[in-house]
Amino acid sequence: MPRRPVVSAPRHAPTRLSFRTMAYRLTLLSGVLLAFACQGVPADSSEAQRPVPPPAAAGPTRAEASAAALPQSRRTAITEAVAKVAPAVVTVQTETVQQVAADPFEMFFGGGRGGQRTQAGIGSGFIVRANGVIVTNAHVVAGATKVSVAMRDGQTYDATIVGIDEMNDLAVLRIDATTLPVAPIGSSSDLAIGEWAIAIGNPYGFLLGNTEPSVTAGVISATGRNLVPQQGQQGGGTYVDMLQTDASINPGNSGGPLVNALGEVIGVNTSIFSPTGGSIGLGFAIPINRAMRVAEDLLDHGAVRHPWIGLRIAQPTGNTPREVLRSGVVVRSVVVNSPAAKAGIQPGDTLSRSRGRTLRNMFDWESEMLELRVGESASMVIRRDGRARTVTVTPADLPEVGANKVQVLRDVQLVSLTPAIRQERNIRSARGALVVTASDRVMDQLGVMAGDVIIGVNRNAVSSAEEVARALDQLAGRGLIQLVIERRGAMYSTQFYIQ
Repeated sequence: MPRRPVVSAPRHAPTRLSFRTMAYRLTLLSGVLLAFACQGVPADSSEAQRPVPPPAAAGPTRAEASAAALPQSRRTAITEAVAKVAPAVVTVQTETVQQVAADPFEMFFGGGRGGQRTQAGIGSGFIVRANGVIVTNAHVVAGATKVSVAMRDGQTYDATIVGIDEMNDLAVLRIDATTLPVAPIGSSSDLAIGEWAIAIGNPYGFLLGNTEPSVTAGVISATGRNLVPQQGQQGGGTYVDMLQTDASINPGNSGGPLVNALGEVIGVNTSIFSPTGGSIGLGFAIPINRAMRVAEDLLDHGAVRHPWIGLRIAQPTGNTPREVLRSGVVVRSVVVNSPAAKAGIQPGDTLSRSRGRTLRNMFDWESEMLELRVGESASMVIRRDGRARTVTVTPADLPEVGANKVQVLRDVQLVSLTPAIRQERNIRSARGALVVTASDRVMDQLGVMAGDVIIGVNRNAVSSAEEVARALDQLAGRGLIQLVIERRGAMYSTQFYIQ
């Protein structure tokens, strides 16, 4: 199978899995603003076509002055919450240099040899430390050659990327500034369904006239949502254990805060589900507890310390997606001398609870793994021979040095999905790569078997066998790889290393 360098899609085009973080394009067509890029607005390299922030204002902004003058009778929990958080919300501006193919018409006349184009992008973020530390989404700054941050009053700073965690779609930026307003951080562990949820960010950026963040309000619709690709969804992204809200989240909100009625950040706005490209009340945010843990790891270590337990979960069984989601978390194998082995976990055990979280399926387990921290013991309940037992597991760092060396393309044969293949095999996914053959070693190490359909690699949708091969080539040796797979009509994921 040929291997070619990965050619990244435009950063501001819709990201490839259906929930991806509001990536669309902003295009003016016949005077109509059409939608698109939660991360940005395509632009030419021409300075005249780039969005230009207004000059920094002196003193309080108009919105701040209006809020201060608001009579008590008009003050609500929402206005008070916004007043606490909005000063710490920023606009994240990015530039990405892209190669432009030559125009065949110009080439015919001896010109048009191709070149480069600068594409601009816009997202949101919020300040978590007064010395210039900012949290945003990884997809907002992915591939950026230049990042800058605009404050609420229009003051703009060059920003550096402290670290990116693609697995959680989070990034930490830093600007050279002090005594900045800091967003109050709340907790996502005790949220109530139906309580107020306020989304603050910069949808469409400067196209709406200024750097003042906008506000939408709704409620917490659900918690613990697992987002996997499905036919008919736009955008892309595979996420687990997300907060769902009906507060309107639109292009440009990515990376901004989701706030409770006390004016505390409870999530990082990340993705929407929409068949139309606009908000339909299905927005999703990364829980703030996880986001701050990732941010602290990036600040302290430059990378996220993904916890390692040392066990592999058996692939789910069932004839319907509902049965699969209730199939339990069964241990398929345990690595010798791993934290799981030291805790007494054995193959065949069923994990039923971890730190109080009920584990019903592999998505619950993956959600729990995102919350565990290296070196912090966790109490787990397992079932063996019909009896419940409590064990204590202390996660360790991922054993990257000793990870299995997997030559994927030597052991796996893939073909791109076609309408005929989908119909013959009754495959739900519209696009992806069918696993035709896979060795026993691949099944043991990757959890992939013949008949599986690979539809996502590290939160990015894949449409063909060639895209899977290029993605794996690009990610080899760079850390943990996650595949999203359809098997017998159900979705699940598996993780591994290629070194």
